[in-house]
Amino acid sequence: MNCFKSKIVLLLSVLAFCNCSDIKSAQAQMRPPTLTSVLPPQPTARDLTTQLRYKTETYNSKVMGGNRIYCVALPPGYDQNQNQRYPVIFLLHGGHGNADHWFTKGDALTVVQQLYATGKLPPSIIITPDGNDKRGSSRYWDPDYIDGPNGKVSTAIGDELVKVVQNRYRTLASPDFWAMGGLSSGGWGAMNVGLHNLNNFSILFSHSGYFQDKSGSQNSPITYIKTISPQTKKRLRIYLDAGIADTEVGVDESKKFNQVLSSEKIYNIFNAFPGGHTWDYWHEHLADSLTFVGRQFKISAILHASDNLGFNKP
Repeated sequence: MNCFKSKIVLLLSVLAFCNCSDIKSAQAQMRPPTLTSVLPPQPTARDLTTQLRYKTETYNSKVMGGNRIYCVALPPGYDQNQNQRYPVIFLLHGGHGNADHWFTKGDALTVVQQLYATGKLPPSIIITPDGNDKRGSSRYWDPDYIDGPNGKVSTAIGDELVKVVQNRYRTLASPDFWAMGGLSSGGWGAMNVGLHNLNNFSILFSHSGYFQDKSGSQNSPITYIKTISPQTKKRLRIYLDAGIADTEVGVDESKKFNQVLSSEKIYNIFNAFPGGHTWDYWHEHLADSLTFVGRQFKISAILHASDNLGFNKP
């Protein structure tokens, strides 16, 4: 007993001689980085006095055998904050659509600017790809967001364009900070392209989409989702909505996919809102999907802040 007491006294003596500043320094090193060290800070009111703009850019696509275009909207302060990296959001157009339609018809930048102002979406790089295959855009067919006979559109968007964006802009590397969504056939496209490129995307969303394709189960998310590994399913975050009065695709498509996702234990949210298969509907509810995306980015920022301490993610 006397020996044990002697050891306790010795330990207390050693601690008493420790420099308090060294202890504080060690504690500071153990604290996880703040969210702002992972995500960009929200724009100030002054930053938001300048309206967001988009540009149309071109790149050479090896998988499609020629030049492809995409549109990009950079967040406020992008040029000034040269050391900051940003999350990325892809928005896919629907049938008879083009790369700029989310901006020209959906007025997406007004929605994004409002979400920046309210802090619901961290400043992000918005990319709107050309989703048309080699046949081009037509009202007689939907875009084929697959690797098929009319071109490898899925690879062109989900892998090739991702690399172009990573090379041209300051992006956050983890797929937890990359989201993809779309409307109508672009909603199906976002799920199909995203599920085939889960090394690049973790967050997917669909407005008025369908989830079964005539080309088969490989490109039908409602079936293909069941082939994904349990570990990958834990990382996925999916948002769905559809208009109650949608007579073109129907709300039941999203409802059925929601049920499959839930049975597969994949985190997802489904909303049925008033409205139809229209740009008014998609413009109004883009705020809902991007608020979901913003929430997932913030959760990911907390998890990735702890990465630096060597903690395992839950």
